[in-house]
Amino acid sequence: MPRSTQPDLVADQPVLFVMAAEPEYGPALRARINPLITGIGPVEGAVQLTAALSALRARPRLIVSLGSAGSNRLAHAEVYQVSAVAYRDMDASPLGFEKGRTPLLDLPARIGLPHRIPGLPQASLSTGANIVSGAAYAGIAEDMVDMETFSHLRAAQHFGIPLIGLRGISDGAKELRGLSDWTDYLHMIDERLAAAVDALEAAMRDGSLTP
Repeated sequence: MPRSTQPDLVADQPVLFVMAAEPEYGPALRARINPLITGIGPVEGAVQLTAALSALRARPRLIVSLGSAGSNRLAHAEVYQVSAVAYRDMDASPLGFEKGRTPLLDLPARIGLPHRIPGLPQASLSTGANIVSGAAYAGIAEDMVDMETFSHLRAAQHFGIPLIGLRGISDGAKELRGLSDWTDYLHMIDERLAAAVDALEAAMRDGSLTP
């Protein structure tokens, strides 16, 4: 079940932080934010965030989707903000649609996220319901992979709320062989995501980020 449906106040503005799973929510983040935990995967992400936003009397000014991601090209345990996100599960190409583009929906296959935190490195992201490992990265055009950000973005778009994505690289340099291959770096990612949250607050206070 979700942990929270109430936004945090960041620079005196309501910001809803959204995460997929409790293991990603370590002590550094716990000292700063009280996120909505949606559960893992695009379906849970979309359902729980949409339900939470529907129940709020006042909508947040910004949604921040944060957590871990996989990559075979980015530095492990480092945090990146999402420059653009694609939905790798969608493939209607047999009907003549571009792979990744949802039929009859006026959205590109890759959706850019215009709101950025100054000073944080950027990377593109692919969201899907599968764990990507080893040779499967060859089929991914984006820099990193996760299982929730695209669904969080679509829920945010439905309510007209901007979204920022923050992801720390937990795995991808080698073939995954067990749960610990995901969890080993989470304590470091927790600290660096917390630093990114601090940077978000500073940017909102000095006006360099205005949702």
